[in-house]
Amino acid sequence: MSSMWPASSNDSWFRVGRLEVTTVMFVVLVTVASWLAWVIYPPLSSDFALIPGAVWDGQVWRLITWPLADGLSFWGVLNLFFFWYFGTELEGQIGRRRMAWFLGGVWLSLTTATMVVGFVSPALFLAGIGLIEFMVLLVWIAEYPRRPLFFGIQAWAFGAILLALQVLQLLAARGWANIVSLLLGVLLVAIVARSQGLLSDYAWIPGRMTKAARPARPKSADRAAARQQTRRASDRERLDTLLDRISEGGLQSLTDAERKELGDIRNRLRGDR
Repeated sequence: MSSMWPASSNDSWFRVGRLEVTTVMFVVLVTVASWLAWVIYPPLSSDFALIPGAVWDGQVWRLITWPLADGLSFWGVLNLFFFWYFGTELEGQIGRRRMAWFLGGVWLSLTTATMVVGFVSPALFLAGIGLIEFMVLLVWIAEYPRRPLFFGIQAWAFGAILLALQVLQLLAARGWANIVSLLLGVLLVAIVARSQGLLSDYAWIPGRMTKAARPARPKSADRAAARQQTRRASDRERLDTLLDRISEGGLQSLTDAERKELGDIRNRLRGDR
């Protein structure tokens, strides 16, 4: 990763002591509170889970409470950390209000997908914030597909592996309804993300960005120059990072992928001169 901590948006709803409560941080705090409630009352997770058949029987609160239907676990804490990390960067890009709309749209998308598929498979269920966290990660990856992540793997490859693992696990369990619900949820979340100013480079995604989210369109020549300038600045920043690594640990401290990336960046910068 390019830095250990994501940039702060400096756009919080309120403060608790020295803690700035942004949209992402608010979700983190609510999730932690739900874990503490689960410790006191373990059946909470089953009472809050989204089960289409139970909703049709009148338990409509499940439509809202399912993200809180999760118990405390090591993987839950780790996933919540990554949600904070990647979600904070997205929030810094679009602001706290649009981030709130985006997360609300993710919840609505996954709820809708589960209920629609639930017409065919009433036993389908959805519980815990994990799938929301996964969708936020996928959107971050789509925003920064070539950002190196763990072991120098580019973000797009990491996201493809994660999504493939999810689908393969469901295939092994013959969870056909879960697969359809997952893929439908991904599509709906992509539409929501685009409507809030994210995924603007993916014109093929259905839907339009809101007027507030849609960037001004410069003339074609200016747009090309702006893209080139942005790419050049990104290349220089990444080059500095790799050179610092080499200065500290030598060329052998870079992975094969990073060495190839170093050569590609140098070639691009030379070609821009």
